[in-house]
Parts: sequence; C-alpha cells; structure tokens
Amino acid sequence: MRAPIALSCGEPAGVGPEIALHAWDVLGDSLPFFYIGDQRHLPDTAPVVIIDSPEDAIAASRRGVPVLRHDFPAAARPGQPDPENAQGVIDVIARGVELTQSGAASALCTLPIHKKALKDGADFAYPGHTEFLAALANVDRVVMMLASDALRVVPTTIHIAINEVPKQLTADLLTETIRITDAALRRDFGLSSPRLAVAGLNPHAGEGGTMGREEIELINPVLDRLRAEGLHLDGPKSADTMFHAAARSHYDAAICMYHDQALIPIKTIDFAGGVNVTLGLPFIRTSPDHGTAFDIAGKGLADPTSTIAALKLANKMASNRTRT
Repeated sequence: MRAPIALSCGEPAGVGPEIALHAWDVLGDSLPFFYIGDQRHLPDTAPVVIIDSPEDAIAASRRGVPVLRHDFPAAARPGQPDPENAQGVIDVIARGVELTQSGAASALCTLPIHKKALKDGADFAYPGHTEFLAALANVDRVVMMLASDALRVVPTTIHIAINEVPKQLTADLLTETIRITDAALRRDFGLSSPRLAVAGLNPHAGEGGTMGREEIELINPVLDRLRAEGLHLDGPKSADTMFHAAARSHYDAAICMYHDQALIPIKTIDFAGGVNVTLGLPFIRTSPDHGTAFDIAGKGLADPTSTIAALKLANKMASNRTRT
C-alpha cells in the first residue's frame, strides 16, 4: 500500500479545518490521508485520532481523522485569522513538503492559506503557496494547472494585469510551460502521448496578423520547434472555440496565455470540482481551487467537493508516478 497523503491545515480561521472533517466523512479509510495541524482547530464534532507517524494514518483513518500533531500558539476563531498562528501555518507547509519528499507521504494536498495573514504575522515573503513550494523544492519554474474530469487548463502567465501579459509572454516562458505540462501529463496523468491545444493571445488567434502579431511572431515559432521534438500540439487556436464539449474531446490539456482565458472555462464547466495542481515539482501537490472563505468559516456551509477531488487526484497521480 502506498503512503498516505499529507493534508496541510492551511489557515485555521478559514474553512480548511471543517473541510478536512467533511473529506474524512466521505473518504474514510478508502483513501487514507492525515491532517498536519493543531487538533484544537478541527470542529468539536471531529473524531480525532492522534498519530505518531504518517504510516499510522492508514489504520487510524478507520476510526477518525488522523492528525499528525503540530501545536499552534493560539486557538482558531472562524473568520478571524490570528497573527500568532501565521508561523505555524508556514511551518506545517514545510513539514508537509519534507514528509512528501522523504516518501513518508505519497503526495501533499494543501488547504487554503491567507497570504495577508501570513505576511502580517510572519513576514511571509512569497506571493502564495506555489512560489513557497517551489522555493522549498529548489525549483526555478513551476506551472499551475486547474484540472477537473471535463477539462485541464494551464495559464502561461498568471497573476498579472492584462496589459502586462504581452510584455511577460516570452518564447522561453511559453516553451517551458508547454514542456513542463507535457512531462507531467506523461508521468503523473498516465498519458503516453499528450495532446495539447494552445490558445492564441488575440481574438481569433490574431486572424492572420490583423488583430495582433503575437501568434505569428512568438507562438507559432515556439510550437514549430516543439513539434519538431515530437510534442503533439494544436494551435494557436481561437480561444472562443476551444472549450465546448466537441472541441475538448480533441485534447488532454489546454495551454492558455493568461489567467482568465484559462480559469473562466473551467470554473464555468465545473466550479466546485476544479483542482489546483502544481506541475514541475519533484513531489505531487494538489489543492482545492478556492480560498479561506472567512465569511462562511465555522458556519457549516463550506463545500468539500474541491478538496475531495484534490485528494482523489493526488492519489491517482501518486499511483501513476509509482508505475513510471
């Protein structure tokens, strides 16, 4: 049996703790995972089983939520992040990475963090989870994928203003994004010959240069070079015709040029079930595709669908990686 999945607690004042309980309610011992965090932060109704090591989670998951104890300075108040807990959140992520890299955990699934709370309480120096994980793994370039059963999308540029996209969209960035995605689909998704559809930057993929020349001068040359290496690439394609059901049947993932071009389609098709996957790390990392949701934390309204999907996808990726 593979090692269980590590589930980092995220921001304890958010919906993470209650979602962890909901995930165990649904999955039980069918997909063993263990929660790294302070057991006091879990809902009072949670049947908690304190474990000494990750391997204990497999048996413990039959009786309750396996918790690898990581004490925090303060209790959790739903919707009100406490600066005293910021360093604990950061340390839990680092501990999850260490356990995953050592093989004690088969994958890392991260519950949502609140970047401002971490910056205010512990001078967190990273824009988010992904950049911190890349630093911990000593990796220069990682790629964000949003995945569901119906669609996988990869934005080449991510959290930047739309007017910055043409400036930051370079041949090197696009090349690395496509290569990392292709390699991950082979290793972690079990696809022997991934098919990638590549969106254009401009409306109608530039329409022969009448609506912009990035497709002609930047995107096409990159695709031609990578096709010569054996990658299966279709594009640049007009983004407005890439995401209906018939179009999606012809590719395994869509490479998009900017954030909303990628995320609007997947959130429209499967808002609750999308999973954030970080490609290019030496370990598997997934997370739910939502934030801390302070406004509903502690009210019993949090939807565990995305976290359950993230745990299932992490398990599937770990299985595929074991076979390679």
